[in-house]
Amino acid sequence: MQDHEKTFLTVILIGGLIGMGKLLVSTEKLTFRLVIGRTILGSATSLIAGLVLLQIPDISPIALLGIASALGILGSTFIEEYLKKRVSKWGK
Repeated sequence: MQDHEKTFLTVILIGGLIGMGKLLVSTEKLTFRLVIGRTILGSATSLIAGLVLLQIPDISPIALLGIASALGILGSTFIEEYLKKRVSKWGK
């Protein structure tokens, strides 16, 4: 496995762990659907850090993981709130 493949797998794993961590500190009831959904959402949004890697190919792996973590947290929070607002309008 090449270095860039390892980096992307690490970013996906970190994003997934962030999603699960956010779920564990919330007061919501844990359901399988919620765990899977937040894990996927955290992983997907942290992959946006790949755009940084395309712009700055020589970036340090630690810096890339930091950016991925921030995007995983902020991105999933934004997307989740956006989806909640959109879904609540469907019932009306």
